[in-house]
Amino acid sequence: MTATTTAPMATAGPAQTAGKPATRLRAWATRGPLLPALIFMIAVTQLPFVATLVISFFDWNSLYPDARSFAGFANYQQVLTDADLRRSVWTTVLLTVTVVLASLVLGLGLALLLDRRFRGRGIVRTLLIAPFLVVPVAAALLWKHVLFNPEYGLLNGLLHYVGGPQPDWISNTPLLAIEASLIWQWTPFMMLILLAGLQSRDHQQIEAARVDGASDWQIFRHLTLPHLRRYLELGALLGSIYIVQNFDAVFTITSGGLGTANLPYTVYQTFYQAHENGLASAAGVLVVIGSIIIATFALRVVSSLFREEASRA
Repeated sequence: MTATTTAPMATAGPAQTAGKPATRLRAWATRGPLLPALIFMIAVTQLPFVATLVISFFDWNSLYPDARSFAGFANYQQVLTDADLRRSVWTTVLLTVTVVLASLVLGLGLALLLDRRFRGRGIVRTLLIAPFLVVPVAAALLWKHVLFNPEYGLLNGLLHYVGGPQPDWISNTPLLAIEASLIWQWTPFMMLILLAGLQSRDHQQIEAARVDGASDWQIFRHLTLPHLRRYLELGALLGSIYIVQNFDAVFTITSGGLGTANLPYTVYQTFYQAHENGLASAAGVLVVIGSIIIATFALRVVSSLFREEASRA
């Protein structure tokens, strides 16, 4: 009895060990086509970041390459204590918060409009998405010359038509001018995310609330907003990742002047104008770390959204 029970167990071991190499070979065969893309991504993104990280620990001015020396964390300390750099960090935070909040509010209003059925909704949706498809530099040039120019700009033209003042928008309100161009470009992005959230609502629950006598405001406050919370968080986090790193609008509209230099533009000034490679690399590393922190929260929100959709299915 013992011999008959132990014999199959003895033969099962070699079969399992023989199957493991075949399984590993099959796994590598499916992953093999992805290896060139992985190698390319590492070469293009990770190796330059490692080089930037190494340079950030050196006192390195490109005008005096022979005077290069190891500085430790001195560059990071200077980034965090320098008044101009601290001001650029504050400008970055103010610019990001203003653009993200305004884009979310406007995007929510447009998403609520497009969630309704009306004639020509497809054309309106295409027109509203168009600003997000414009190249960032072209969008900044559009706002700088077509809208904000004090001589022939559209805004001053309309004010002149009604007898209003003729302000120099960029000189008088430089940061607001940059924020307006970014809000115009990022509102469609927020609108698309929130529109997807609105179209995933439980319409039976909304109809039941209407039958019970709930008003449109009560439905929006107690049903729609709680449902859109994850989508609002996702839009805010993704928008923050991109706007924190924005360089095009600041460079094109004000060239970093009039107190509008954010951290990416300060990194550009430090590297290309002051030629301080180590200091610019330290500031760039801090920008990347901040972006990674925001991206981590964004990925958690995306994962929670996928889990919620899977549980509904």
